[in-house]
Amino acid sequence: MNVADEAWMQRALGLAERAEREDDEIPVGAVVVDPGGEVLGEGWNRNITEHDPTAHAEIVAMRQAGRALGNHRLVGCTLFVTLEPCAMCAMAMVHARLARVVYAAADPKTGAAGSVFDLLGDPRHNHRVEVVGGVMAAEAGTRLSNYFRRKRGKPPVS
Repeated sequence: MNVADEAWMQRALGLAERAEREDDEIPVGAVVVDPGGEVLGEGWNRNITEHDPTAHAEIVAMRQAGRALGNHRLVGCTLFVTLEPCAMCAMAMVHARLARVVYAAADPKTGAAGSVFDLLGDPRHNHRVEVVGGVMAAEAGTRLSNYFRRKRGKPPVS
């Protein structure tokens, strides 16, 4: 983990906060950054709001990045996301040829970057994505836990 990864994850956490505050979505945020450190795309979960099962934060950010580049390939780019990607998002990352994914909280139920599945590291793919997990995991995990606690009428944890 490095200082730049933490800075970008802080930005993703801000997007996650917006997901919850503005749209009452599960607080997951994502940012796609090019090799030179420029933001190409960002987003947060929009699947409930948009009635779109594919509108996860990662997909929203990758779609923006693809439009910014004018290409479906995001070669050399890094995606920062506050929750470990699911299988759908992980395979989209492989197809996009992302260089890296950096995530905060692990997902013990559907994580596909090593927790439950390891789709990004599977040697059968013609492209593998470098994975860095656990960057600012406590902050992201607390935000996610408190979102679901609020939905269940339980007090927040700190």
